[in-house]
Amino acid sequence: MDPIVDLRSDTVTQPTPEMRAAMMAAPLGDDVYGEDPSVNALQDKLADLLGFEAALFVATGTQGNLCAILGHCERGDEYIVGQMAHAYRWEGGGAAVFGSVQSQPLPNQPDGTLALDDIAAAIKPDDTHFAVTRLLALENTWGGKLLPFDYVQQATALARSRGLARHLDGARLFNAAVAQAARTGSDARTEARRIAQCFDSVSVCLSKGLGTPAGSVLCGSRELVRRALRIRKMAGGGMRQAGILAAAGSHALDHHVDRMAQDHALALQLARALQGIAGLQVETPDTNIVFVDLVGGARERADQLIPFLKARGVLASGLYRLRFVTHLDVDAAGVQRAADAMAAFCAD
Repeated sequence: MDPIVDLRSDTVTQPTPEMRAAMMAAPLGDDVYGEDPSVNALQDKLADLLGFEAALFVATGTQGNLCAILGHCERGDEYIVGQMAHAYRWEGGGAAVFGSVQSQPLPNQPDGTLALDDIAAAIKPDDTHFAVTRLLALENTWGGKLLPFDYVQQATALARSRGLARHLDGARLFNAAVAQAARTGSDARTEARRIAQCFDSVSVCLSKGLGTPAGSVLCGSRELVRRALRIRKMAGGGMRQAGILAAAGSHALDHHVDRMAQDHALALQLARALQGIAGLQVETPDTNIVFVDLVGGARERADQLIPFLKARGVLASGLYRLRFVTHLDVDAAGVQRAADAMAAFCAD
């Protein structure tokens, strides 16, 4: 039997044999005491790579964003964020629940940006009637889309000129960096640093395209990381001998960044295969996420699609709008199986 082609997310990956070996060999300590050498090495590695003073290993990207927002903002402050940003829409309202920090959501443009005029208009005047606007939070990639670098520079410069801190939800920062490097002719690590240096803090997820079992890292100033450490403790994020996970992150940073270009190429291969199928509208991907809309008769049978694909060994997420995500456990043959299954559904 052919293996399952799991395109639901890049979070479904299994550690490679080399990553497992690195995890097994990791020296461990108690990270709550700051004594886990593998955690400390990962934090130093990513802080140095992205150009920050310090970093903090956290359980999830959600926890990293929470620690950042509450590290930058006090109770009664607000942060500006996209209406469809992960930190606003899919993280349980944590900033409001745990920190009494108000969100000011703005509409995302089709390319994932927030209009500069919208950002400027959303910054509250210094008046007792209003929450204090403290922070601008952007996301890159957003829905797999690479934010244009000139936009990132302009938006963060605007925020800085108005006295706002700037946070990047960089859950897929290295996908963004790989895509940006392909356009500039540079290398991914250089581009990751260029993007990150537009911000005061960056949260990077290790368990998506980098392929680790779990964990994220929040980078920022020593003072921000000091505050974030206290918030992580309150959120139950002290994981003791966490070095077994941190070692996977260090291995991924050394070995899994450049290979993300393969994921991007497979996503483009899938998009091109689907674009010729009647009943589908397909977005050309920037990185490793392909969105597909069902139209016409295919849309009328949308509730049958996910079971149809699963019966043919292909897993995807969505209903009328499908999301296919490529990753290190997907190959060209798997992408072709997914395209063939979609063609069979639309021809049925």
